[in-house]
Amino acid sequence: MRLSCHVNGERRCADEVAAHESLLFVLRERFGLPGSKNACEQGECGSCTVYLDGVLACACLVPAGQARGRKVVTVEGLGDDGELDLVQRAFVEAGAVQCGFCTPGFVVAAHDLVRRGYRPTDEQIREALAGNLCRCTGYEKIIDAVRLAAERWWPDGAGEPDEAGGG
Repeated sequence: MRLSCHVNGERRCADEVAAHESLLFVLRERFGLPGSKNACEQGECGSCTVYLDGVLACACLVPAGQARGRKVVTVEGLGDDGELDLVQRAFVEAGAVQCGFCTPGFVVAAHDLVRRGYRPTDEQIREALAGNLCRCTGYEKIIDAVRLAAERWWPDGAGEPDEAGGG
């Protein structure tokens, strides 16, 4: 099948996509976007987290054909003009990366939380990132990074969470 979708703001096409191929495989192997990582292939670790039409999804669980005509944003698509996104910068500054394998998924999930319009509590951060696993950091620096990103994104303080924000 021919797959056409918008990835990180660009229309992308792949020919001869097999029915068994995942969106993760297409992103990494056909579109050359290695940011989303292939770890568990079962949707358990969060390393392949992307936005699919503005909603978080584990790309390893999405059949590539289901992305036809849809908008996908990967960790590479968060920044502008080669610059890191605010959340990406916060992860670097807080030292929330060690081996880096889980980082793309954490960054996308954190971005989704922070963009909702308020500063989340540590408990809300932990809940929002519960679908992402890390074997290196112990999570404290990741939580610090999300807190830092939220403070920078919403400098005037915490607002009320929107419906998607929970809490």
